[in-house]
Amino acid sequence: MRKALFSKLKEALISVFPVALIVLGIYFTPLVSLTPRELTVFLISTVFLVLGIALFNLGADMAMTPMGEFVGSGLTKTKKIAILLSVCFLMGVLITVAEPDLSVLAGQVSAVMNGTVLIFTVGAGVGLLLLTGVLKIVFRRDLSLLLMFFYLVLFSVCALLIVCGKSHFIPLAFDSGGVTTGPITVPFIMALGLGIAATIGGRDAGENSFGLIALCSVGPMVAVMLLAFTSDGTLTYRLADYSIPENILGGLISTVLETALDVVKALALIVVLFLILQVTVIKLPKRRMMKIVVGIGYTFVGLVVFLTAVTVGFMPVGFKMGVEMAGDSPVIVILFGFLIGMVVVLAEPAVHVLNRQVETVTGGAVTRRSMLIALSLGVGISLGLSMVRIIYGFSLLYYLIPGYIISLGLSIIVPKIYTAIAFDSGGVASGPLTSSFILPMAIGVCCKLCGESEVMNLAFGVVAMVAMTPLITIQVLGFRAVISSWMRERIAMRRILAEDDEQIIYFAPARKEGR
Repeated sequence: MRKALFSKLKEALISVFPVALIVLGIYFTPLVSLTPRELTVFLISTVFLVLGIALFNLGADMAMTPMGEFVGSGLTKTKKIAILLSVCFLMGVLITVAEPDLSVLAGQVSAVMNGTVLIFTVGAGVGLLLLTGVLKIVFRRDLSLLLMFFYLVLFSVCALLIVCGKSHFIPLAFDSGGVTTGPITVPFIMALGLGIAATIGGRDAGENSFGLIALCSVGPMVAVMLLAFTSDGTLTYRLADYSIPENILGGLISTVLETALDVVKALALIVVLFLILQVTVIKLPKRRMMKIVVGIGYTFVGLVVFLTAVTVGFMPVGFKMGVEMAGDSPVIVILFGFLIGMVVVLAEPAVHVLNRQVETVTGGAVTRRSMLIALSLGVGISLGLSMVRIIYGFSLLYYLIPGYIISLGLSIIVPKIYTAIAFDSGGVASGPLTSSFILPMAIGVCCKLCGESEVMNLAFGVVAMVAMTPLITIQVLGFRAVISSWMRERIAMRRILAEDDEQIIYFAPARKEGR
């Protein structure tokens, strides 16, 4: 256990170190005037961030991933499709309803739509698409066709919103897709798909296990857009207080308690469902259950420490960096956005869970290193482009429509495993650190350049961009693999054809004498 924890700490330190290094470097430049107090809080938060990510990843390996696999395989072995689908739908609804970020989203739109109705509508959307994803695995259907259909529905509803004069809801709706795929749900749902696919078997079981996160991300977007039709007012944004509290200890205790309560609610629903299935279907031995219980403890502590660190130390610094960087040259803002986007995604806890599963399922064909490079480039590009949009003030759809056309077009020509991984990666990359560091930074830039009234139109949408660009970069990785394979075959064929005929050995059977 100690060796595993040390390995996770080392991995987390390597992931978080670039972010800390950039902020520390900026402190010694005139670009951003961070106070010694702000820098000290940030650096202390960074230490706790490393600890939180390490404990979370250890807990995910010990509890969340095995729980998902056992639930998926246990339900599939019953051979009762109605029970499998009912439990998966209920799981999708309850996990989403308990997601802390969704409550924050509902609070932002409470002035124009009922927050409770929004939460349960989004939960139903996730549940239905989780159910659809499970059906895809059971009946081995093509993920690309499903994604094309649901994104066609999404953009059709989006067009209706524009016609009805409610386009200001579009950035919020697209951001909601990233909000509902939180750090608790991602490893569990990914493992659920792996458990179902492994039990069903088949030649493409590994490839078939991906795609649940991708489908679950579409449901919230459609749900928020549909509810926007029922709103009877203009969406307004209320700027949060991003300052570090004067009484740091009091603010820290308050944040820890609030975060712990949110994590307990989110974890409790998964744990209760798992215990019910353990008694009725799975029936694991006590020793295995004890390991899962310990893993749940690590997951809880890790998430509380991680979320507290980003709230106390990273949100205020991210916002201030955005405000002060906006006063510099637009080129500096765009380049800084690209750089910070590249390194922040490395610190997302669920990214490492996905990368390990990808490397395992593909047998090392898709390595963690190649995944991290593709994700880093994707998120860096997304934040750079988001800064361009804030500076010049144009619609988010100018990015999303061509971006998804390219993504879905690539899905036709690249190996299906890359498409499934890419669309899952989009939901994973837009995790809590994106919401707590990148989004406040974008809000800071927008407040400085365009005013608080434009935050909903221009700053929101950055999470959607973070979720979209990995779809392209990871599929480009797959496209490169296709081209490389094609080139190797051509070179090999040329060598064969270039060989002298005398070098060709014929293995025709020798004729017997007398014939």
